[in-house]
Amino acid sequence: MADNDPLASALSGLNNAESVGHLDHTVSPASNTIGSVLEVLYDFGYIGGFQFVDDGKAGRFEVELKGAINDCGPVKPRYSAGADGFEKWEKRFLPARDYGTLVVTTSHGVMSHYQAREEGIGGQVIAYVY
Repeated sequence: MADNDPLASALSGLNNAESVGHLDHTVSPASNTIGSVLEVLYDFGYIGGFQFVDDGKAGRFEVELKGAINDCGPVKPRYSAGADGFEKWEKRFLPARDYGTLVVTTSHGVMSHYQAREEGIGGQVIAYVY
């Protein structure tokens, strides 16, 4: 059976693996969006690293976990936010101000809401992590 939302499945798998104390997790199937979200998680220190493994099909990501994720998940529907409109979504999805990050897809690529605010661009909120 095909996944309806691979990003939601990937984040749910990471969250579950972290909660039971695993040191690594395999995210399958791989996609560019999932890779970009994992890169943001890596940049902010939530995961130790990740590697793409080509298995002849869609591929997979081998993710090294650090035990730093309390909760993560997709944002559905994918809300649009302007450069100055991220505070509304921070209040909704993050437990406290400046605690955690929203992952945003913009015309300049996938980045955190901190980077998008700094660059003065808006986008769609696709995930959160803290």
